Amino acid sequence: MNSYDIFRNLTRGIKFNHKKFGDDLQRIGVSKRDKNQEQNIDREGTHNLSEREPKIESEFSSKDFIENGEENWNVKLFNDRIFDSSLNTSKKSGKNHKDGNSNIKSERQKQLEMMQQKINRIRKLNGIHVWGSDIPEPLLSFDQLVQEYKVNEVLVNNLINQGYSTPMPIQMQAWPLMLQGREVLGSAPTGSGKTAAFLVPILHQLQGPKKKGFRFVVLAPTRELAKQTHRECIRLSEGIGLRCHIISNVNRARKMFGAHTAKKFDILVTTPNRLIYLLQEGDTPGIDLSKVEWLVIDESDRLFEAGIRGFRDQLAVIYKACSNPLVKRALFSATFAFEVQHWCKLNLDNVAMVSIGARNSASEDVKQELLFCGAEHGKLFALRDILRKGYKPPVLIFVQTKERAKELFKELVYDNIMVDAIHADRTQLQRDKVVHAFRERKIWVLICTELMARGIDFKGVNLVINYDFPQSVISYIHRVGRTGRAHHVGRAVTFWTLDDKPKLRSIAQIIHNSGHVVPEWMLTLEKPGKRRKKTLQRTTPVRGHVSQYDVYREREFFQKKIKETKSRKLAKKALRETEVQENDASPLNIEQPLAASDEISTKKLKRKHQKVDMTQHNETKRKKEPI
Repeated sequence: MNSYDIFRNLTRGIKFNHKKFGDDLQRIGVSKRDKNQEQNIDREGTHNLSEREPKIESEFSSKDFIENGEENWNVKLFNDRIFDSSLNTSKKSGKNHKDGNSNIKSERQKQLEMMQQKINRIRKLNGIHVWGSDIPEPLLSFDQLVQEYKVNEVLVNNLINQGYSTPMPIQMQAWPLMLQGREVLGSAPTGSGKTAAFLVPILHQLQGPKKKGFRFVVLAPTRELAKQTHRECIRLSEGIGLRCHIISNVNRARKMFGAHTAKKFDILVTTPNRLIYLLQEGDTPGIDLSKVEWLVIDESDRLFEAGIRGFRDQLAVIYKACSNPLVKRALFSATFAFEVQHWCKLNLDNVAMVSIGARNSASEDVKQELLFCGAEHGKLFALRDILRKGYKPPVLIFVQTKERAKELFKELVYDNIMVDAIHADRTQLQRDKVVHAFRERKIWVLICTELMARGIDFKGVNLVINYDFPQSVISYIHRVGRTGRAHHVGRAVTFWTLDDKPKLRSIAQIIHNSGHVVPEWMLTLEKPGKRRKKTLQRTTPVRGHVSQYDVYREREFFQKKIKETKSRKLAKKALRETEVQENDASPLNIEQPLAASDEISTKKLKRKHQKVDMTQHNETKRKKEPI
C-alpha cells in the first residue's frame, strides 16, 4: 500500500480543491504520483508523516504507540485492511445484488424482445403496418375473440357464416384496437374485409338493444355502398337484437327517428347529405345524435375531399351533432390520403393507424394490363376484340361521363351482349334493379361511371375494363379493386391514348409495384411538376364520341347546319336585290338609301323610304304656301 492509497482512505467522502491547494499537497507528499514513483511506507516514513500531520484523537495513545509501536502499527494496518476488505465485500455484495437485478431485467427484456419479434414476424407475414403507441398484438383466430375479449359467440358464428374462416389482416389488428376503445385510421386493399373490421367490435360493445336512440352511425359516400353496409350489419347482428336502419326516404325517416318517437333504434347507416337534411331541418332537428358512441366513416378519403365531389363541409356539421363527450371515431378506406392522416393526428385522441400492404397500391390478386388504342375511336375496336376472344362474365366497364356510358351502351346493345348501364341520370329504383340483376348474373357486362368504383362488393367479378383512363392513382386503385376480392383472381385492362400520356407514369408505377410487367420507358417518363399536377387534377380531358358513327353523325349535323345558314344568307341577299330593283323602278328614284342596300335590312329601308316621302311632302307644302 502506498501513501496515496492511505490518504485516499482517510479522506474518503471529502471534497478537496486540488487546484487551489496543489502546492501544499506536493509539499506534504500526498499528491497523486505515477506508479513508478510510488514507495512503500516504512516506520520512519510513517513517523515523519504523523509528525507533520495535525494531532488526531484516536483510541491508541501516543505512549502506547511508542512503547508498542510495531504491534499498534500492525493493528492499525490490520484495521485499515479490515476497513478496506469490508468496503470490498460491500461492493461485491452490491455488485452481486445489481447483477441479480440486471439478470432479471435482462431476462425480462429478452422475453419482451422475443415477444416483439414474434409480433413483428406475424405483422410482416400479413403485411400489417402500424403507427401509434401501445399497439396490441394482432389476433390470429376467432377463439381469441371469445376467450380474451369475451365477444359474444353468436356474433362470431354470424361472422363464420359469412364465409370467414380466419381473421383477415385488417381485422387481425383493427379488432383488438377497437375492442380497447381506441380511435383507428385503417387502410386496406379493396375486398379485404374492412366492413367487418369495424362492425364486429362495435356490435360487441353496444351489448344489445337499448331505448337511447342511435349509438352507432356509419357514413358512406354513395347510396349503393350504404345499402351494402346495411345488409352486412343486419347479417352480423342477427340473434343479438340490435336494430339497424338506413335512410332511404327523408320524410319517412323524420317520422321514425324524430324527437317524439320511442327511440327503438341503435344503428344508422346513411349518406352525409340525407343526414344533413334531417339535422338542419327547422328549429327541432329530425334526428338526434347526442347519444352516439361510435362514428365510422367508410371511404374516408372520398368524404374528406373538398369541392363539389367531397363532403368535408357536411362532415363538420355531423361531428357537431354527435355531442356525446365519449364519442369515438374510426375511419376506413382502401387508399391513404395525406389530408385524412394529418386530420386524424390533430383531432383524434390517441389514434392508431393501421395499413395493410403497401400504401395506395392495387391488389396483388389482380392481373393488370395497359393497352394502347391510339385515339378514341380505337377503344371501341379494342373492346370488341376482347369480348370477341372470349370472356368470363361478369364484366365491369368504367367510363368518364354518363354521356359516354349512354353512347357505349347503344353500341354494345346490338352486339348480342347482355349489357346495361348505371349512372346518375337513372332513378334509384332503376339503379337498384340493375345492381340486383348484375349480382344474379342476368347482366354480363355493366357500364358504369365512378359511382360504382368505391366500396361496392360484386362477388366474382372476373374482368374490369377501364375504357377511359382514370384521372388519379386513387381512382385507378378503386376501379381495379372491384375484382380480385377475397383472394379471388381477377383481371384489369386499362385503355390509354396519346392524350393520357401525362398521367401514364403514375399508373404504370402502381402496376409495377404490384408485381406485373410494365415497359421500362413508361417508368422513366418525366414526372409532372406541382403546378402541372394541380392542373391535371382539376381538369379532365375532353373526349370525343365513343363510336365513329357518332362522329360521322355529328359531322353531318354540322354540315347540315352550315348549309342551312348559307341558304338563309343567300335568300336574304336575293330579297335585298329584288327590293333594290323595285326601288330603282319607282318614280321617286331614291339613290342615296339604295347605295348601301346590301348592308341594310329591309325594315331599315322601309323606314328610310317613309322619311324621304315625308320630307318631299313638306317641301311641296312650302312651295304652295304664299309668301
